[in-house]
Amino acid sequence: MTEGIQEIVAGLPELKDVAGVCAVADERVARGDAAFAADLGVALARAYGRAEPLWQYRSVFGHLLRLLATTAGPENLTEALRLVSSPEAADRRRDRHVASLLASCRRPEELVVVFSGHASEELRACLVHELVLRGVAVDEEPGIARWARSPHWRYHPLGWLPLTRSGMEDGADLPSYSLRGSSHAMPYGPSGGGPYRGTGGARVPSAAEVTTPQLAAALSSAVANWVEESNGVVEARVFDLAGPPGQAWRVLFAAASTGGAYNSGSHGAYGRLAAWQSLAALAGVADGAGSAEIEARAAECAWFGFDARTDWFEQVAWDIGLAALAPDRRRLAVLAATDTD
Repeated sequence: MTEGIQEIVAGLPELKDVAGVCAVADERVARGDAAFAADLGVALARAYGRAEPLWQYRSVFGHLLRLLATTAGPENLTEALRLVSSPEAADRRRDRHVASLLASCRRPEELVVVFSGHASEELRACLVHELVLRGVAVDEEPGIARWARSPHWRYHPLGWLPLTRSGMEDGADLPSYSLRGSSHAMPYGPSGGGPYRGTGGARVPSAAEVTTPQLAAALSSAVANWVEESNGVVEARVFDLAGPPGQAWRVLFAAASTGGAYNSGSHGAYGRLAAWQSLAALAGVADGAGSAEIEARAAECAWFGFDARTDWFEQVAWDIGLAALAPDRRRLAVLAATDTD
C-alpha cells in the first residue's frame, strides 16, 4: 500500500486529469479500506499542502475528504477525522468546511465521536453550531452536550452563540454535499424595492409548512360539501412565514457562510456569528448584548430590502441591499454589497 501511495504522490504534478486517482480511492473505500484514502490524503498534504497548492492536490485531497465523510460507516468517519487532524493536513479554515460537511452528511449520534476522538477544538466548536443550525438539539446528545456546555471554550469566538436555534434562523440556507460536490440556495437578487413587512413589491418571505391532517380538515369544513357532493377540489395548508428580521438574517447568513463569486465563505458556524454581528449593528444594539436582546430589538425595527439599476450593483447574483429603520424612526442603518463573477 505504501508503495502505491508514494507512486501516486510522486506522479501527481504531471497529471492532466486526476479522475484515475479518485477512482482508485473510491474502489479501495468501497472494499472497506478507508485507511488507504486517509493515508493518501496525509501523504499528499505532507508533500504539497504547505506550498502553493497544486490544482491536482486540491482536487484529489477534496475528493478524499468528501469520500470519507459522505460514505456510510463509522470506519470512514474515523478515517476522515484522522485525515483532517493529522499535523500535515490540520488547518483551522478547513475545519470550518469539514464541520459543515459532517453535519450535512452524518446523523448527530454518529458525530459524538468527534467530541471524544481525533478532532481539533476548532472542528468541535464549528460542528456544534453547524448542528444547531440544522435544528439538532445538542443538549439531547450527551457526548456533544458535555463538550458544548464545558467552560473551557467560553472565550472562543463561537462561544457567544446560543446553543439553540432562534426563530429567525429557521430559514437558514444550508449546503448539501455529495461525493461529487455541493449545492446551496442563494437568497439574493432584485428586491422590488419593497419593505420586508409590507405588501406590493416586497420579497416573499421564506415559509415552512405546518399543516396537519386535522388542521386541513378544519380549514376545509365550509367547502367539504363541494368535494363530497359535487365536483370540487380543495387545497388547505398552513405556513409559518419568516418575520422581517428573519429574512434579513437569512440574507446576511448566506453572504457570510457561502461567500461571493470566487470564495467559499466562512461556512455555517462562523457565518452564523457574522450574521448575528451584522444584524445587531443594523438594529442598533450595543456591543456585548446577548442574542435574545438582539432578536427583540431587530423585531422592533422596520426592515427593507433594496437594489438599484445603477453601475454600482453588478446585477449578477451577489447583490445585497438591507436597511433597518429604528422603532423611533430616527436611525436608519444601511448595508449594500455587490460581487461579480
